[in-house]
Amino acid sequence: MRTIDVNEITNLVEKLCIKSNYELPCDIRNSFVKGKENEKSPLGREIFDEMIKNCDLAAEKRVPVCQDTGFATIFIEIGQDVHLTGGDFEQAVQEGVRRGYINGYLRKSIVSDPLERINTDDNTPAIIHTKIVAGEDIKIIVAPKGGGSENMSAVKMFTPAATKETIINWIAETVINAGSNPCPPVIVGVGLGGTVEKAAYLSKVALLRSVDKSSENPVYAEMEKEIVKKINASGVGPQGLGGTVTALSCAIEPYACHIASLPCAVSIGCHVTRHAEGKI
Repeated sequence: MRTIDVNEITNLVEKLCIKSNYELPCDIRNSFVKGKENEKSPLGREIFDEMIKNCDLAAEKRVPVCQDTGFATIFIEIGQDVHLTGGDFEQAVQEGVRRGYINGYLRKSIVSDPLERINTDDNTPAIIHTKIVAGEDIKIIVAPKGGGSENMSAVKMFTPAATKETIINWIAETVINAGSNPCPPVIVGVGLGGTVEKAAYLSKVALLRSVDKSSENPVYAEMEKEIVKKINASGVGPQGLGGTVTALSCAIEPYACHIASLPCAVSIGCHVTRHAEGKI
């Protein structure tokens, strides 16, 4: 049994909130370079250049890579042999978010009630997904999600009779119809199976996968490839201004489902699909 004070969680969450908004993962920056090589539109290539410059300047100057510093979505894996002391776990996480957004000079975008729309002034509460795993460590991923891309999310309850082609076409059309709203080139996360809430959760998890990795299942790997191909054939292009690269990648996370249903959820990540990871 390992004892961990919740203050360690607060400190790590604070650091990850700042890091995720200042520094893009290397695989995403590399996808910009590759995207520029594949982009046939002169304007599109210029946009990729600006994306790369923006990414590098944010890390160098220690400023947010995007003015929308997002809804803090946090994935936490807690080892079952961990004993937490010193306070409430969820309060510790929320305090880390509060400190990170205040001390990192990150825009506060969260309102306390969906109808009253009063800003909480510290970007809390965050969305917290907790999973108990084997071991005695705590793994934390902070993934800020901007409003523009989040608003393009979609869920469809297919019947079990739906074909792969039908599902592929719906996913591609969802992204294409989003146009410039999610700030393309985008990263597409798909949750397939489970229940409606499980599919939505998995679509967010899918956005955490490295953009240069395909599904280990050849069936889903081929679907991912076909979805990207269809999206890029749309001509939406970088920032919706036309071009050949609208999607950088697609990741599908499948799960078991009921014999009567086939849920599918799509989460679209903008070109700055941010996340940072740490371990205690």
